[in-house]
Amino acid sequence: MADVVDDATRSRMMAGIRSRNTRPELAVRHALHAMGFRYRLHMRELPGKPDMAFPGRRAAVFVHGCFWHGHDCPLFRAPSTRPEFWRVKIDRNRARDATVRKQLAEAGWRALTIWECALKGRDRLEPGQVMAEAAAWLRSGTGFSEIRGGRHGIG
Repeated sequence: MADVVDDATRSRMMAGIRSRNTRPELAVRHALHAMGFRYRLHMRELPGKPDMAFPGRRAAVFVHGCFWHGHDCPLFRAPSTRPEFWRVKIDRNRARDATVRKQLAEAGWRALTIWECALKGRDRLEPGQVMAEAAAWLRSGTGFSEIRGGRHGIG
């Protein structure tokens, strides 16, 4: 299927998509701050420059977009235009995510991934549930975890 807009328009649209300070990320940041958690943003010293880093807890939180990270949920649908380009790009993002988790573990850090589908879409969880799970994980000291949309559970 051909794209409905020309290449220049598509390029401008894609360039406007943020990688930092997205709506889901801001929602998580505001809620955790309101719960009394203090963090540093996009710490360059850490692998992957996590969305939020909690140095005292040696914890990193990533808020991942389901499309860009190829999450297996209803919010991800592979584009029909340039499928090979998108497959390679998303596979590369997934590989980088795995490398970052490994590097964080080697550095003695743990990480939580909050998926976009937990915060929006038909399978989203209640915002209070997402934040309660994130806060419990931060306090627990347990290793790597993720929070996903309702049909996928929390794991």
